[in-house]
Amino acid sequence: MTSSFEFNTYPARLSDVERDRALKVLRDGVAVGRLSHDTFVRRMELALAARRPDELAVLTADLPTESRLSRMVFGTVEAVSGFSVRLRRAWQAERLPKLLLPHPAQGHPLRIGRDPASGLRLSHETVSRVHAELRHQGGMWVLRDLGSTNGTTVNGRRVVGAALVREGDQVGFGQMTFRLTGVRPASG
Repeated sequence: MTSSFEFNTYPARLSDVERDRALKVLRDGVAVGRLSHDTFVRRMELALAARRPDELAVLTADLPTESRLSRMVFGTVEAVSGFSVRLRRAWQAERLPKLLLPHPAQGHPLRIGRDPASGLRLSHETVSRVHAELRHQGGMWVLRDLGSTNGTTVNGRRVVGAALVREGDQVGFGQMTFRLTGVRPASG
């Protein structure tokens, strides 16, 4: 007795790259006014649920895709734009007030805030009473936000919890920004 098996074969699962490409076309369609927000949301849901490439193709068929030339032009513009942002940051960094890292041998954290008991007292209205602390831990400097209202940033990015910092980083407390500089030599 011979038996035959019948298998249902399904097309290969969509790759994340294919799905991301379709979502980008949809986002671009909203950006240039070709899709309403509601249409975008509905098509995005369908794209996330799609199982086959032809399902994605239907969702983006009425939207123009970028040519190779336009991708190259936009890539160049993005690179130049990124350069100008980095240049502006570098220019501003040299003009920022310096925050001297304490000597690691001190062993206790540097408290930063408006509180008179803070090791670094900043009397600006955007700085919380107990804003942040800087601690030397395991050979590295750690900046921890202590639940401040207006946030702590490192190089423009908001600190959630704690972040590693080093000499040259830009650190912000509310609207006050400093550039970290190296530790002073130990006096002996």
